[in-house]
Amino acid sequence: MGTGHLQIDLSALAENWRALDAMTACETAAVVKADGYGLGAARVAVALAQAGARTFFVAVAEEGAQLRATLGDGPEIAVFSGHMPGDTAILREARLTPMLNSPEQVARHLGALPGHPFGIQLDSGMNRLGVEPADWAGLRDRVLPAGPTLLMSHLACADEPDHPMNAAQLAAFRAMTDGLDVPKSLAATGGILLGPDYQFDLTRPGIGLYGGLPFAAAQPVVRLDLPVIQTRDLASGETVGYGNSWTAPAPTRIATVSGGYADGLIRSLSNTATLWMDDTPCPLRGRVSMDLLTVEVPAGAAPDHLTLIGPHQGVDALADAAGTIGYEILTSLGPRYRRSYP
Repeated sequence: MGTGHLQIDLSALAENWRALDAMTACETAAVVKADGYGLGAARVAVALAQAGARTFFVAVAEEGAQLRATLGDGPEIAVFSGHMPGDTAILREARLTPMLNSPEQVARHLGALPGHPFGIQLDSGMNRLGVEPADWAGLRDRVLPAGPTLLMSHLACADEPDHPMNAAQLAAFRAMTDGLDVPKSLAATGGILLGPDYQFDLTRPGIGLYGGLPFAAAQPVVRLDLPVIQTRDLASGETVGYGNSWTAPAPTRIATVSGGYADGLIRSLSNTATLWMDDTPCPLRGRVSMDLLTVEVPAGAAPDHLTLIGPHQGVDALADAAGTIGYEILTSLGPRYRRSYP
């Protein structure tokens, strides 16, 4: 086959959810937005539901409708973007719970879908989504009698445990929610690891489920093997790929591998990434192109594939080589891969 093989270990995914759940005394939800962080929301969500997850979070209502068709009537599906214009029918028909982010969304939801479940996202300092503290003070008397199912906020620096922003946001969230008889949620993966003060009534792990930092104890979920199309021997001084960006300093064997930026292997990996031939590291030489990588392999070698993500290099190590984060690597993995769920 000419396409890469992306293996997604659903057992490891479920075990990561169980491990994060065991760290708390509250409900553990699951974030499956962006097509399950690029790994296939339908397969991912079913595995997490079987592990025990009963609440799921998506980014937009359209994702929620697709997930409802997969999961059926039982689980709660919450929508981070809230109640956007045009969402009313989707929220009603797919029985989704919007996390309302502004006075405008509160007015839209309570007017269009009276009695329909909703939560409130509060801005505790990240300045991205959520009702501002001053607006919340004016909305509380209208919102609380309508029965929100959740009050939530999101931490900006939870992957840095000693960052002062964590304590500042915790204090801000408490100031907005203390004394209110409504379930509360502040922690995603990083927040869970900050300890019980941040966990409240529900946690929302995302990247940790998929094997990513800051959950260093996570089991790896993804393996990516890329087929070798051909190998060639270069003489000293020959160049490789677009722009002649790498020149062989000595006789070198190059494997041309199927995979490129059309498959989510971003161009910043050029001349920096490492692939693996079993236990042998093989440096990427030259630029990442749309469909191809050129990789130095040992003299005389003729591998049928090289491993980009696997036992020697997880998504975060690959992200470090690219100057990015594991989230981007995972969510960029393209549709051409042959996917299997062993």
